[in-house]
Amino acid sequence: MLKKYGKEIIVSAICFILPFIIGSLLIEKPSDIMQVSASNQSTVTEEVYVVAIGDSLTEGVGDSTNEGGYVPLLQTRLTETYPSKIFSTVNYGKAGNTTQQIIKRINQTPDIQQDIKDATVITLTTGGNDLMKVIKSNLFNDLSVESFEKPSQTYQADLNDLYQLIRNLNPEAPIYQLGIYNPFYVSFNEISAMQDIVDNWNDSAKESIKQQERLYFVPINDDIYSGLESTQTGNLDGINNLLSDTDNFHPNNLGYQIIANEFASVIKASGELKAEGRE
Repeated sequence: MLKKYGKEIIVSAICFILPFIIGSLLIEKPSDIMQVSASNQSTVTEEVYVVAIGDSLTEGVGDSTNEGGYVPLLQTRLTETYPSKIFSTVNYGKAGNTTQQIIKRINQTPDIQQDIKDATVITLTTGGNDLMKVIKSNLFNDLSVESFEKPSQTYQADLNDLYQLIRNLNPEAPIYQLGIYNPFYVSFNEISAMQDIVDNWNDSAKESIKQQERLYFVPINDDIYSGLESTQTGNLDGINNLLSDTDNFHPNNLGYQIIANEFASVIKASGELKAEGRE
């Protein structure tokens, strides 16, 4: 009889204790969970989508590789600067576009609208064709700074419309706008008013940019207008060695690398992208 009750007591004890033993084996320790979570966090990479919009400088006219001018070069620079991020780009550049034409193209192209909505970073090139339009209309008149004052106001109004359109699609992504440069400085340096006109045109863009949030000006004129001094390929022959030898107007491969470097520099200085994530 005692043996019978003894067995029952042992069986009951085992049945009571066994669930606790199994549970302790199945449930991870908090420290283990924290270690796994920390390990997962260290391997997470942020995807950054760069949407490039603009004129021929975005399209990459003058780039002998036909790979899109500064855009792939900027992707490479950003990947080097932010190794914890994965960068992808899309190029919506179209040669000859003025600011108004860029606005029209965005309004008429659903793919551009969607990519702007999805963008982490937006780069913009515009203004050069707006200025050239004014220059052509004054081709047979003496170029003067005064003759560009009213057109520059129109340019500012167009820029504000473009910014508003982009912000309606994406209120958050930082926008980086490239300034324009004087392509005639080396070959036609006797046109002294041209540099003042370009400077004033850039100043008009800066004034519009100051009124916006998370919009940054990327200066480029000082880096390109006079070419790159070199003992082998200097600009003594009246040719800017940062411009394409096809038209002496658009950047060549080296010129686009300089543009990409300037974009990367301003993006880094803005603090919009952090080494381990967005601000």
